[in-house]
Amino acid sequence: MSQSDRSISGFGPYTHVVVRIADILLVALAGWIAYCLRFDSVDMTERYQWALVVGMLLSSLVLPQFSLYQSWRGRLRVILAMKVFVAFMFVGALLSVVVFFSGKSLEFSRIWVMSWMVISALLAIIVRGIAYPLLNMLRMKGANRKTVMLIGDAHSCITAYNHLRRVPSVGFDVTRISIIGDDINQELSGIEYDLHSMGEAIEHYQDEVWICLPISEGVTVREIQKDLIYSTSNLRYMPNLSDFRLINHRMSNVADLYMLDLSCSPMTGWNALCKSILDRTLAFLILLLISPIMLAVAVGVKLSSPGPVFYRQERVGWNGKPFDILKFRSMPADVEKSGVHWGGAQTKQLSRFGKFIRSTSLDELPQFINVLTGKMSIVGPRPERTMFVEKFKSEIPGYMQKHMVKAGITGWAQINGWRGDTDLEKRVECDLWYIENWSIILDLKIIFMTIFKGFIHKNAI
Repeated sequence: MSQSDRSISGFGPYTHVVVRIADILLVALAGWIAYCLRFDSVDMTERYQWALVVGMLLSSLVLPQFSLYQSWRGRLRVILAMKVFVAFMFVGALLSVVVFFSGKSLEFSRIWVMSWMVISALLAIIVRGIAYPLLNMLRMKGANRKTVMLIGDAHSCITAYNHLRRVPSVGFDVTRISIIGDDINQELSGIEYDLHSMGEAIEHYQDEVWICLPISEGVTVREIQKDLIYSTSNLRYMPNLSDFRLINHRMSNVADLYMLDLSCSPMTGWNALCKSILDRTLAFLILLLISPIMLAVAVGVKLSSPGPVFYRQERVGWNGKPFDILKFRSMPADVEKSGVHWGGAQTKQLSRFGKFIRSTSLDELPQFINVLTGKMSIVGPRPERTMFVEKFKSEIPGYMQKHMVKAGITGWAQINGWRGDTDLEKRVECDLWYIENWSIILDLKIIFMTIFKGFIHKNAI
């Protein structure tokens, strides 16, 4: 989360630093408690002390990736408690991987590691359940609140005003609205505002001044900034981006140049590493578990019709690069000699066994090999053939943006029923929503939902 995000959330940067430090201290405390419970001793051995240090380091790196340091806005939400729990389970999994590759897995108690992470999660949830509502309550009673003046067009100002009214715990009170232009609408009725007025009122008592205008009004923004040259208020610019298709948008600082990211992949840096570790670890474990099933399906494919067991097909993946996707063959080997057409899944020529593995999604199982080799992800937009990508990219708005992440075996569109011959635009909307809202916990949620509703579906054939 950026510095500006922390300020607007209503919790200052020092609060977030304190919470991060508290989490690391809780990890240390939880490790010691788990050791006492497991070994009935308060004196931790040196080997476990080193494991404790590694766990604290991993926690400091992993926990921020689960958005645990955002405002909880006055109440303990179940979804955020789940985030804390999943985050610590992820830390435990990483710790187990580190111990395994260090060759010392037999020297540590698995019960201790699991207890450590569970106690860490419980302590973190309890502390947040007490501290964050207390901070919000203090702010609701008037502590650490700031006054805000809004300057801009009527629509943008009223949008900001309504948002701040809906979330009073963020600690900002709109005390003045100055409307630029003559577009006065009914939404302003009952709200104190004036026209084209800035001046001395800002200089004397406003903590914050927010300029609420579209990007196209850049000249006006500069003029307002010039008018406020003597003001000591915090000056912020809230551009109206309602006409933009925004994907993973944020502010970036590159080589001391400030940029507004409009459409960016979330798969960079630590995010990409975490997703890669999750994908390859799960793919390896899943392939071990389903190897008997894959062997049985392979035999069934071979006996049901002549030809190879696997079907290879070029698809478009991350950054628009092609790769060969693997599937169990469900159609006769020469069925596509006469040409390929998109859709029409219900009319495709399938073997009897092929129809079964299509309807149960068993034909997709070899794609875990694609995940293990890094060409795909377990969760992500479904990849399409190169020829169809060339067709759809000029017909469907935002179609190419789905390739900003790795293609997946399952995805947000699939668990919501958008698969097979369903509306392609709806599927793309789901894919873009996934990219905009991506997190490790969202991936785990989609994987969990796929187990119960994603494999067998009426549109899967």
